[in-house]
Amino acid sequence: MILRPLVVTLAVSAALLAQPPVEGNPASPVRVVAYEDLQCPDCAAYRRMMDERLLPAYKDKVAFEHRDFPLARHAWARKAAIAARFFEEIKPELAVEYRRHTFSSIKQTTLENFKERLTGFAKRHGVDPAKALAALDDPRFNEMVERDYQDGIARGVSKTPTVLVNGRPFVETFTFEEISKAIEAELKP
Repeated sequence: MILRPLVVTLAVSAALLAQPPVEGNPASPVRVVAYEDLQCPDCAAYRRMMDERLLPAYKDKVAFEHRDFPLARHAWARKAAIAARFFEEIKPELAVEYRRHTFSSIKQTTLENFKERLTGFAKRHGVDPAKALAALDDPRFNEMVERDYQDGIARGVSKTPTVLVNGRPFVETFTFEEISKAIEAELKP
């Protein structure tokens, strides 16, 4: 009898932790869901578009969800997604900052220096570097990334970024105007 409430509490806590990272207004009915690979140059361009144009225009009106979709051809993308989930558990804003940092330093990051760059980021943000490295082998974080990946596969995602504006797809390269037009259509009453 005593275990049942504990199991329910753990299941609820795990479910809350497994929620995708959201920027903007999480209560918005307009969802912009982005399947991203943290080693993808096109995803880095989408991140810049978010920071420079989408968030300034829509942060109070739209929920921007991040889903991890590390492509097999990218050597350190899955590790970066797992690290982002670790930082999210500490503080959601830190995970967003880690994603920005990772995208902005794609050209300087290699499989060989990935861990060094991860520990450097952790140190600069007051996080124990040993815990950041240990998180790379944490099955919980790997499961979160895999869940996003499988969800993407089920939705037909094969390229990154794939961005869905309330289900309407935009794949790899698209403009602010295209995304904005779709968002505006969804915001109309």
